[in-house]
Amino acid sequence: MSIGKKWLRFTLSLLSAFLLTLVVTACVQTQTPENKPEAASTPKATSASTEAAKPASGGITIYTALEDDQLSEYMPLFQKAYPDIKVNKVRDSTGVVTAKLLAEKDNPTADVVWGLAASSLLVAEKQGMLEPYAPKGLEAVQPQFRDSENPPKWVGIDAWESAFCVNTVEAGKKNLPIPTSWADLIKPEYKGQIVMSNPASSGTGFLSVSAILQMMGDADGWKYLDALHENIAQYVHSGSKPCKLAGSGEYAIGISFGYRAVKQKNGGEPIQPVFPKEGSGWDIEANALIKKANINPAAKTFLDWAISPEISKKYAKNFPITAVKTDVPVPAGFPEDPIKQLYPKNDFKWAAANRDAILAEWTKRYDSKSEAKKK
Repeated sequence: MSIGKKWLRFTLSLLSAFLLTLVVTACVQTQTPENKPEAASTPKATSASTEAAKPASGGITIYTALEDDQLSEYMPLFQKAYPDIKVNKVRDSTGVVTAKLLAEKDNPTADVVWGLAASSLLVAEKQGMLEPYAPKGLEAVQPQFRDSENPPKWVGIDAWESAFCVNTVEAGKKNLPIPTSWADLIKPEYKGQIVMSNPASSGTGFLSVSAILQMMGDADGWKYLDALHENIAQYVHSGSKPCKLAGSGEYAIGISFGYRAVKQKNGGEPIQPVFPKEGSGWDIEANALIKKANINPAAKTFLDWAISPEISKKYAKNFPITAVKTDVPVPAGFPEDPIKQLYPKNDFKWAAANRDAILAEWTKRYDSKSEAKKK
């Protein structure tokens, strides 16, 4: 064979090998996380993925309005599954967390919001603060518990509703009948006997006020709140505090929420949970990814975990209505049909759009009875 033919064959062989390398490389590239968003957004709870999710700072910051006794039950599960992800948890009432988020709009501290009212997250969404993200397991979340966009900007975990905490011992001493409705609370015999959450600082307070305005209409709603104000002894800056004050006997009645009323009763306190017969105001505790220049992969890992079957069963032990259905029975003390108890025409978008106006009007009318804020 001539030297020319040998050189030609050698050149063709090199060219074939080069083309084969290109094909193999292209095939490999189509399987990388950069080209498979679903894989990138749903990391597994393995040591490798946990290590990959660790940010340079070694942790994530979570803003939450979940109750302290719930967090002490929930957080160890995440820490056990992802021991290499450090969590800086900032917990406060809904109104305070919402105000903090909005104040930090241009330079956000939080990576994730966990268990904040959906109506508050709609306010943050309007400000362009939420990053769309479809957490692993999203298909198990009931449609009414998540943002309708795809991918969603927020995803719910459970629903909570307004309820009255009535101290049966104190009510007996003062010959007070057990109230069964919103209408009962404005009767003259309850004057000075009721404590309620301030809606400007408490999501529980806001959902109650919002529901009353939606149930009764604007004019009649404010007229009712005027009458209720006459019976209010104090507005406090926590959704659970009215129940705690009723439990200690400081006040006969606290307008609070179902979880706290039921927990205190089941804990042996002389509390009668009352779910008003007109229906309860309610909201969804929901999660969201905060929009930042550099989104921490560990934040997505947390949001995946936060709707997992394991933690959803924990939610279901505290709340009768959860975003992910479980086999956990409705906790003792709640209505047998918890969905029927909820005010059916509750409009989160209306509540979010009118939130500032409602709070401004409420503050102007009733803030004189609010407890002093902590410094």
